[in-house]
Amino acid sequence: MKGAFVSTAAVALAMLALSSSPSFAAEANELPGAAMSLLWVVPFAGLLLSIATGPLLYPHAWEHHYGKIAAAWAALVVVPMALSFGVTVSLEAVLHTLLREYLPFIVLLFALYTISGGILVVGNIHGTPAVNAGLLLTGTLLASVVGTTGASMILIRPLIRANDARPFNAHVVIFFIFLASNIGGALTPLGDPPLFVGFLLGVDFFWPTTHLWRETFLVAGIVLAIFMALDWYLHVREKGLPKVKDPTPDTVRRLQVAGFANFLLLAAVIATILVAAEWEPGVTLNLAGVELPLQNLVRDVVILALALASLTRAGKARRIANGFSWAPILEVAKLFAAIFICIVPPIAMLRAGLDGAFAPLMSLVTTAEGAPNNMAFFWLTGALSSFLDNAPTYLVFFQLAGGDANALMTALAQTLAAISLGAVFMGANTYIGNAPNFMVYSIARERGIRMPSFFGYMLWSGAILIPTFLLTGFVFFRTW
Repeated sequence: MKGAFVSTAAVALAMLALSSSPSFAAEANELPGAAMSLLWVVPFAGLLLSIATGPLLYPHAWEHHYGKIAAAWAALVVVPMALSFGVTVSLEAVLHTLLREYLPFIVLLFALYTISGGILVVGNIHGTPAVNAGLLLTGTLLASVVGTTGASMILIRPLIRANDARPFNAHVVIFFIFLASNIGGALTPLGDPPLFVGFLLGVDFFWPTTHLWRETFLVAGIVLAIFMALDWYLHVREKGLPKVKDPTPDTVRRLQVAGFANFLLLAAVIATILVAAEWEPGVTLNLAGVELPLQNLVRDVVILALALASLTRAGKARRIANGFSWAPILEVAKLFAAIFICIVPPIAMLRAGLDGAFAPLMSLVTTAEGAPNNMAFFWLTGALSSFLDNAPTYLVFFQLAGGDANALMTALAQTLAAISLGAVFMGANTYIGNAPNFMVYSIARERGIRMPSFFGYMLWSGAILIPTFLLTGFVFFRTW
């Protein structure tokens, strides 16, 4: 396995180095996306393949060396970029992604993971179809208030404990990822990073609430109804199977929530994000060519301080009762660092628009008459958001649609809705489509849930979500 990986990496490195020339020097210190061939997608595809096959084909090696494997794929991006476009341009491109996108992403994720880990739900919770549907509905509604990450981290552990005595329980986590970790975040900029990007670009805070609620209710309603039918069927089947001893017996009969101070800390995190979005002191720090606005740095420092306050003040006993550990957040931090680096070339190619290697795809978003093709915007934004980071993907298509927030909120409202819903909804299609997906998967796997593989999960999303999205596109975005 190791030899095959090294050989593949060497071939990919050689092909990437030959696919561009230093003569294609980047203008304005940016990667020349128009000059980059599809070979630059190879490291990202290789990383995805490793994430998909590692836990399945070589689980022991993957468990101990996934960080090294991810770093190797990231190196296959950085080294060829430095050889092809120069060290300065390549370093700035990578640092821009790490400092402006990955760092805020992982700081927020760390804080939400840490703070929610201090919230303990105890009591007589059993994973009946009605209870599970209630938990999934609660997570879906909560996602637009505290974000998909916050909702996922608050409810995933109670959901796992409620179902840990059931022989069939992986489907509950899968539908939780669909609903709480993705679909439910479509109604406010706090719900999902793409909508927050839109907010920063001038989209009104409540525009998603007033314009996306019909689509969100339709999709969430269909998915929840499918879950209730499936969970009821499996619950009936379980009655004929041998009983499983409940790993978390009822020590408390009445449902209780402990750690209310952490809810205040979560509210403080949300307030910090909103204040930082409105506060523009006009001060920036320049680090190796990357401009870092002061408000962003202050925001990240305050969020880290809130996470540390939760660790020091919010009860070690509750974290132990929650089965809290650092393994899931470490896995997400390492793998997504490599993912963010590996998507640097594809994002540059997307930004090149009709001049780049993705031109055939980009041409689909405009009709022959020059009008936006909203169905194409919905599916292309969604398909790329299933594998790439959905925030920059949203930004690319936002700009392709004109980039004028006022126009997109009014005359082109359906186009903005298509871009927004594609980015948010279809992040549920894969484990890496949205950060909470992989974190929920990691926590569930650590707690003994037999989660499907990367491709196994895509079979679930393909069977349940894709038909639902086809119906959504037909109802809301068809032009015939």
